[in-house]
Amino acid sequence: MNLANLSTSEIIEGIFLNNIAIVSKAITIIESTKPEHRIIANEIIEGCISKKHNTIRIGITGVPGAGKSTFIEQFGGILTGLEKKVAVLTVDPSSSRTKGSILGDKTRMLELVKDPNAYIRPSASGSSLGGVARKTRESIVILEAAGFDIILIETIGVGQSETAVHDMVDFFLLLKLAGAGDELQGIKRGIIEMADSIVINKADGNNVQNAELAKMEFSRALHMFPPKENSWSPQVLTCSAIENRGLEDIWQLIFNYCETMKETGHFFKNRQQQNENWLIQYLEQELLSKFYQNAKIKKLLPLLKNEVINGNTSPFSAAEKLLALLSIN
Repeated sequence: MNLANLSTSEIIEGIFLNNIAIVSKAITIIESTKPEHRIIANEIIEGCISKKHNTIRIGITGVPGAGKSTFIEQFGGILTGLEKKVAVLTVDPSSSRTKGSILGDKTRMLELVKDPNAYIRPSASGSSLGGVARKTRESIVILEAAGFDIILIETIGVGQSETAVHDMVDFFLLLKLAGAGDELQGIKRGIIEMADSIVINKADGNNVQNAELAKMEFSRALHMFPPKENSWSPQVLTCSAIENRGLEDIWQLIFNYCETMKETGHFFKNRQQQNENWLIQYLEQELLSKFYQNAKIKKLLPLLKNEVINGNTSPFSAAEKLLALLSIN
């Protein structure tokens, strides 16, 4: 099969058949910034978005060093052992200077990458908010159409990437450490309020007692926050990814959460809200893109930049002049 010569309809059909080579090609097209690929990408998404599948989307975040890659590899193995088809979307930070990215997640998940029921797709963050790949939402649509049961989305654990991922998943898991000063660092209102569960990783060896103490601290902290809109009370668990302990309990918690949310209607309400947010965010991205592609703005922007830098005009005045040039037809 020559992937380069596939039509859009053949790509969509290949996705439905869970042809991994075609799934990867589709995601590559979606991530491309070429205008001609944007047209094809939109057609692929339109063809796939109505393909319903009972998928659970799980966001996983944590500070660097929390053991996210090891956790995801072992957790993914638990899920494929339950005959689930698992896809992992990971985002590697891009250099702000060279725009390069290591994309090393497959090398950190050597066992999972060989699992026939698992698919790992590392992506460069580019210039998107907080390190979340701009096309993660579209990738989710492709993977769901391909029949994956569980989609794990890993953030790089910095900036506002957690907020972006939280807005595209059903369950948001915060991975923490104990005995490394991480307990106090982690008790911050924003990230705690987003978490559906906090998991203390590396609860092994001499760190077991520290993990239990951290569990108590975080449990107490959670009681300080108002209840979630869906009435769910986030739970704190411990695990050892490296020793493969406690992961079954985490999956059971996630499964029970999703079943409860489906019964109350919050699961589907959340998905609908995320689709609305997707629309608004896409509009904002496209408006920004059209702004910088406008020929008149391209010509005037460098001149106004110099005026602002030299103090000859205010940023507000310069912005108004540029915005006046943008006409939306």
